[in-house]
Amino acid sequence: MPSENIELKKAGLKVTHPRVRILQVLESSPNRHLSAEDVYQQLRDAGDDVGIATVYRVLTQFEQAGMVQKLNFDGGQSVFELDDGDHHDHMVCVDTGKVIEFHSEEIERLQEEIAAAHGYEISDHSLVLYVKPKS
Repeated sequence: MPSENIELKKAGLKVTHPRVRILQVLESSPNRHLSAEDVYQQLRDAGDDVGIATVYRVLTQFEQAGMVQKLNFDGGQSVFELDDGDHHDHMVCVDTGKVIEFHSEEIERLQEEIAAAHGYEISDHSLVLYVKPKS
């Protein structure tokens, strides 16, 4: 049984051609952050007859099932990335829209310290840095 079918079944989703193909696009794309339109275009380029409404619906189902994360960056469209369970933060280039993933133990530690200093503990967080190339 292909790994996509196993992932869909583990998420409690019925295995359908559009779901399998969309998952394959997400898994095989060199760009980990794809908009629904990016997914749709890759499917069209591959000759798949999957409509844009189906792509949006399946991505929403994947998000609800915990398979993907939907990221909303300022000034841009929503993008989706597979949720592999590893926490990371993002930088977004304000000139090109390029999304760069990074992880910093120091930043994670500082966030915990800041929350604790205010009497809280972090239950979840998202850090996005908006960057531009150095001049």
